[in-house]
Amino acid sequence: MHTRTAPRLGRPVSVIGLGTWQLGADWGEVSEADARAVLQASVDNGVTFFDTADVYGDGRSESIIGSFLNDNPDLDIFVATKMGRRVEQDPALFTMENFRAWTDRSRTNLKTDTLDLVQLHCPPTPVFSIDRAFDDLDTLVAEGAIARYGVSVEKVEEALTAIARPGVASVQIILNAFRLKPLDEVLPAAIEAGVAVIARVPLASGLLSGKYTKDTVFAANDHRTYNRDGGSFDVGETFSGVDFEKGVAAAHEFAEFADSQGLTPPVAALAWVSQLPGVTTVIPGARNVRQAVSNASAGNVPQLTPEFTEQITELYDRTFREAIHPRW
Repeated sequence: MHTRTAPRLGRPVSVIGLGTWQLGADWGEVSEADARAVLQASVDNGVTFFDTADVYGDGRSESIIGSFLNDNPDLDIFVATKMGRRVEQDPALFTMENFRAWTDRSRTNLKTDTLDLVQLHCPPTPVFSIDRAFDDLDTLVAEGAIARYGVSVEKVEEALTAIARPGVASVQIILNAFRLKPLDEVLPAAIEAGVAVIARVPLASGLLSGKYTKDTVFAANDHRTYNRDGGSFDVGETFSGVDFEKGVAAAHEFAEFADSQGLTPPVAALAWVSQLPGVTTVIPGARNVRQAVSNASAGNVPQLTPEFTEQITELYDRTFREAIHPRW
């Protein structure tokens, strides 16, 4: 597994990490035993970065990770969590009092005194411009409750505002073959500022696995069923915001590109994002050991050809740019 770092992150992490939303909720049922097996398989295959959040299963994801690491004290795993979605999305509620409560809860769940990285969890856009909120995060760093902080964003403009702040260590943003806008400005700005970029939704909620058809049905408690219209949270988090049927068709084209590289579609999709200059780590989720092992294998794929990137760009321009680029 290749590793990468960024000056503000301060330590190397695996280029393929593990997103653990699936281990908490919103992707169908995953037992605790299966969740721990996913964590173990990921570690066994070189993953050193776990991403979670305090709202994934109302803390279930954090707690499973905390118990797993407590049982394996010799592991050197960087754990990034997120906060800010436990309340109404009102900028006035992003206060030191709430920050302390949220980080204390995460410290308890993760069984640690100091959180490696805390990210504001896609807060309302005005929060990115509130100096006091970031001063409060600096205070938590000074007090030792957190080692560093970052942001998770929905929009490119939010990412650029955050990168300009000197204390921000990382920006987490949706980036995949169906969501290319961050390549325009976010990655260059992050490189210049020394900010880590955490690429999420790298498989477009599974579309880029190439295994879905237009008739695929997901569980009722899976966000790919209940959030297709953005009724529960930003629709960009579900299939990257692309129309499902168009996404299925484009994914079949992408599968042909992957085959030309001798790779399966999900491995090709993850390898491509992880090899982009400026990307520090990519955080695909996994609901079982097979997926975890496949994802991790993308971290040692040889450099993909320029032709592969050209194919992705042409597909995006033809299929998604008009709908996706102006929105996020």
